Amino acid sequence: CAGLLAHALAADCLIIATDVAAVYTDWGLPSQQALGKVSPKDLAKHTFPAGSMGPKVAAACRFVNETGKRAVIGSLDDIEAMLTEGDGGAGTQVYPDTNE
Repeated sequence: CAGLLAHALAADCLIIATDVAAVYTDWGLPSQQALGKVSPKDLAKHTFPAGSMGPKVAAACRFVNETGKRAVIGSLDDIEAMLTEGDGGAGTQVYPDTNE
Protein backbone atom coordinates (compact mmCIF):
# COMPACT_ATOMS: atom_id res chain seq x y z
CA CYS A 1 0.00 0.00 0.00
CA ALA A 2 2.78 2.46 0.87
CA GLY A 3 4.41 1.94 -2.50
CA LEU A 4 1.16 2.54 -4.35
CA LEU A 5 0.54 5.72 -2.37
CA ALA A 6 4.09 6.98 -2.94
CA HIS A 7 3.72 6.31 -6.66
CA ALA A 8 0.31 8.03 -6.83
CA LEU A 9 1.70 11.08 -5.01
CA ALA A 10 4.76 11.19 -7.30
CA ALA A 11 7.05 10.91 -4.27
CA ASP A 12 10.79 11.33 -4.83
CA CYS A 13 11.59 8.38 -2.59
CA LEU A 14 9.78 5.52 -0.86
CA ILE A 15 11.00 4.90 2.67
CA ILE A 16 9.88 1.72 4.40
CA ALA A 17 10.68 1.93 8.10
CA THR A 18 10.94 -1.34 9.98
CA ASP A 19 12.53 -2.69 13.16
CA VAL A 20 15.80 -3.80 11.56
CA ALA A 21 18.64 -1.73 10.14
CA ALA A 22 18.46 -3.07 6.58
CA VAL A 23 17.45 -5.97 4.36
CA TYR A 24 19.58 -9.01 5.20
CA THR A 25 20.48 -12.09 3.24
CA ASP A 26 20.42 -15.35 5.20
CA TRP A 27 18.49 -13.70 8.06
CA GLY A 28 19.11 -15.40 11.39
CA LEU A 29 22.06 -17.45 10.15
CA PRO A 30 25.75 -16.90 10.92
CA SER A 31 26.17 -15.94 7.24
CA GLN A 32 23.60 -13.10 7.35
CA GLN A 33 24.70 -9.87 5.67
CA ALA A 34 23.08 -6.47 5.40
CA LEU A 35 22.49 -5.22 1.88
CA GLY A 36 23.51 -1.60 1.23
CA LYS A 37 23.09 -0.10 -2.24
CA VAL A 38 21.29 -2.56 -4.54
CA SER A 39 19.02 -2.77 -7.56
CA PRO A 40 15.78 -4.72 -7.97
CA LYS A 41 17.77 -7.28 -10.00
CA ASP A 42 20.19 -7.70 -7.10
CA LEU A 43 17.29 -8.30 -4.70
CA ALA A 44 15.68 -10.79 -7.09
CA LYS A 45 18.68 -13.10 -6.58
CA HIS A 46 17.60 -13.68 -2.97
CA THR A 47 14.56 -15.11 -1.20
CA PHE A 48 12.93 -13.13 1.59
CA PRO A 49 10.27 -14.44 4.01
CA ALA A 50 6.73 -13.82 2.76
CA GLY A 51 5.50 -12.87 6.21
CA SER A 52 8.11 -10.24 6.96
CA MET A 53 10.72 -8.76 4.60
CA GLY A 54 9.33 -10.24 1.37
CA PRO A 55 6.44 -7.76 0.96
CA LYS A 56 8.69 -4.82 1.85
CA VAL A 57 11.27 -5.83 -0.75
CA ALA A 58 8.54 -6.39 -3.35
CA ALA A 59 7.02 -2.95 -2.69
CA ALA A 60 10.41 -1.23 -2.89
CA CYS A 61 11.28 -3.00 -6.16
CA ARG A 62 7.89 -2.22 -7.68
CA PHE A 63 8.23 1.48 -6.77
CA VAL A 64 11.76 1.70 -8.19
CA ASN A 65 10.87 -0.18 -11.39
CA GLU A 66 7.72 1.86 -12.02
CA THR A 67 9.09 5.31 -11.17
CA GLY A 68 12.85 5.12 -11.71
CA LYS A 69 13.26 6.64 -8.25
CA ARG A 70 14.92 5.38 -5.08
CA ALA A 71 13.43 3.30 -2.26
CA VAL A 72 14.95 2.61 1.15
CA ILE A 73 14.21 -0.10 3.71
CA GLY A 74 15.64 0.35 7.19
CA SER A 75 15.15 1.07 10.86
CA LEU A 76 12.79 3.77 12.08
CA ASP A 77 15.66 4.81 14.37
CA ASP A 78 17.73 5.65 11.25
CA ILE A 79 15.01 7.52 9.37
CA GLU A 80 17.02 10.74 8.97
CA ALA A 81 20.10 8.90 7.70
CA MET A 82 17.90 6.92 5.30
CA LEU A 83 17.24 10.18 3.46
CA THR A 84 20.94 10.36 2.50
CA GLU A 85 21.48 8.85 -0.92
CA GLY A 86 24.22 6.43 -1.90
CA ASP A 87 26.75 4.55 0.16
CA GLY A 88 26.53 7.07 3.03
CA GLY A 89 22.85 6.45 3.58
CA ALA A 90 21.40 4.08 6.14
CA GLY A 91 19.29 1.06 5.36
CA THR A 92 19.08 -0.84 2.12
CA GLN A 93 19.07 1.70 -0.71
CA VAL A 94 17.29 0.39 -3.81
CA TYR A 95 18.12 2.16 -7.08
CA PRO A 96 16.98 1.48 -10.64
CA ASP A 97 18.92 -1.13 -12.59
CA THR A 98 21.61 0.64 -14.60
CA ASN A 99 22.15 -2.01 -17.28
CA GLU A 100 18.83 -1.85 -19.08
